[in-house]
Amino acid sequence: MKTLFKTEQGKQAILSLYDEKLKELKIAHKFLKVNTSFGETNVIATGNSTNPPIILVHGSNGCAPIALETYPNLHKTHRVYSIDVLAQPNKSAGTRLSMKDDSYGKWMIELIQNLNLDSVAMAGFSFGGLVILKTLEYNESRITGVYLSAPAYIVNGNPLIALFKIFIPIKRYIKTKKPKYIEKFLTELFTERDEFAFKFLSKVFLEFDMDFTPVPVIDAKNAANIKTPITIFAAQHDIIFPGKKMLKRAKRIFPSLTLDNLLIDSKHVQSENQNRIIEEVIIKNPI
Repeated sequence: MKTLFKTEQGKQAILSLYDEKLKELKIAHKFLKVNTSFGETNVIATGNSTNPPIILVHGSNGCAPIALETYPNLHKTHRVYSIDVLAQPNKSAGTRLSMKDDSYGKWMIELIQNLNLDSVAMAGFSFGGLVILKTLEYNESRITGVYLSAPAYIVNGNPLIALFKIFIPIKRYIKTKKPKYIEKFLTELFTERDEFAFKFLSKVFLEFDMDFTPVPVIDAKNAANIKTPITIFAAQHDIIFPGKKMLKRAKRIFPSLTLDNLLIDSKHVQSENQNRIIEEVIIKNPI
């Protein structure tokens, strides 16, 4: 299996934090190893199998336990499948897919088919939004509805702001290993302090081959063809995918947009309370 971990020691350190987070959640679960033509995909399944199914897709440089923590009560009402996205610091294969074609959509549909899901909802944060929208573009026939939080692939922010507030701090941390650069990164992107994110990203930035490819945006014609109900939660102070700009374009290009919400005072990564709001919408308005 191809790996993007730089060293075996680094891999073990990152996966140890992965296991630590999962254990901390205290949620009954099982691991599913699903074979796809793009590589083996790790899935954490939790919740009663008779409940409505939902797939969770984490953001860039993330993992399935983080997605489970984001919506910690969802397993009480749904059968939750939290996916380790390929080529991310987690337990799935290191196959890096292109964001410019339909690879992510093909991979996800294979995954859904191999999980024997005839109809399923999806929820994703940030890069997870891109994965979900790529799935809808490729084949939306099995998707009942999607919930997107600060999603990629709709709009992008100012690249100069991203350079100075995100990428330069990352590069400086990699070069110097000084924690202050991680703190700077977190302050710009996280609405509230996240100690696990600090520990996890401190390892990931040093020990994992990250993808710095620019994120594309969905073509308006493709968006117009999507019929699946879409719910979007945009973040007011998101410097990567600006909230107001996102909702303005989303309302114009998605005829299936059924609910949109601007999270006031939210940076790119939502606070615990903001995630509870999103979780309540998913639970009370199943699609």
